[in-house]
Amino acid sequence: MTSTQIWLAIFGMTFVTALTRAMFLIGGERTVLPARVQKMLRYAPAAALAAVVVPDVLTTSDGLSFAPSNHELYATLAGLGWFLWRRTMLGTIVTGMVVFTLMRVFL
Repeated sequence: MTSTQIWLAIFGMTFVTALTRAMFLIGGERTVLPARVQKMLRYAPAAALAAVVVPDVLTTSDGLSFAPSNHELYATLAGLGWFLWRRTMLGTIVTGMVVFTLMRVFL
């Protein structure tokens, strides 16, 4: 790509991003999302987090892996288990890191 094409792409992406984010501000209070859309948007952060975390946890340099050598997967599952049991963020982080570290040291 030439430098002109790169700059056009940067400005184009900036414009599209600003426009899509400003739509809710431009409409103001007149824009009311239907109740169904509002309900669906409540799940957007969890869906985005899953879309980022799950592929990173499941894949290794060899591809998709459920083997014990995939320490990230089992640390994530341990952290998830702790969170579902106790509902504490600090405990979730500590549990995941302890399991990850122990698996790296001993496996």
